[in-house]
Amino acid sequence: MHQQFASDLELITGYQNGNEQCLHHLIRRYETKIFTAIVIQVKDKSLAEDLFQETFFKIINTLRAGQYKEEGKFLAWAIRIAHNLAIDHFRKESRMPKTRDTEDYSIMNSLKFTDENVEQLFSKNQTHQQLRKLIELLPHEQREVIIMRHFGEMSFKEIAECTKVSINTALGRMRYALINLRKLIKEKQLVLTDR
Repeated sequence: MHQQFASDLELITGYQNGNEQCLHHLIRRYETKIFTAIVIQVKDKSLAEDLFQETFFKIINTLRAGQYKEEGKFLAWAIRIAHNLAIDHFRKESRMPKTRDTEDYSIMNSLKFTDENVEQLFSKNQTHQQLRKLIELLPHEQREVIIMRHFGEMSFKEIAECTKVSINTALGRMRYALINLRKLIKEKQLVLTDR
């Protein structure tokens, strides 16, 4: 099996049958998306790194125990685990995440861009930074849905299950998030371009 081109389920099965390389390929396939979703939620690089590791410990333990049942939905399942671990962390700390920009880390630096010249890359980075700042201004529930949908590529059904609300509520939160983002863009007179 060429692990690089194998499906998630093939890699999971390979790992469960003793091939450690399969797990390595699975992690490499999704690490950027999962880490980015965590950073956006917790707004702290070192906490995100801890939660990222915790997420993969939980994933590994579940796979080893043969309890993985989300066939074809590995990324959504992994992001749901990360999301729940972040919520558990903040419950333990009795606080919600505070927006903190750090000098040494930008979420957009985690994203990989290809076939772009310097000007296009610079423009895209500026756009992402502006958009990230606007997303951080949204109420928690709206921000959460945007992160899960756009960064975690989760369906509204998966978002509803993860956040323990109805699908209509999840859809409503997304609708209000988009309305609020449009208002913020207009208020701040930002031009968000993606060349």
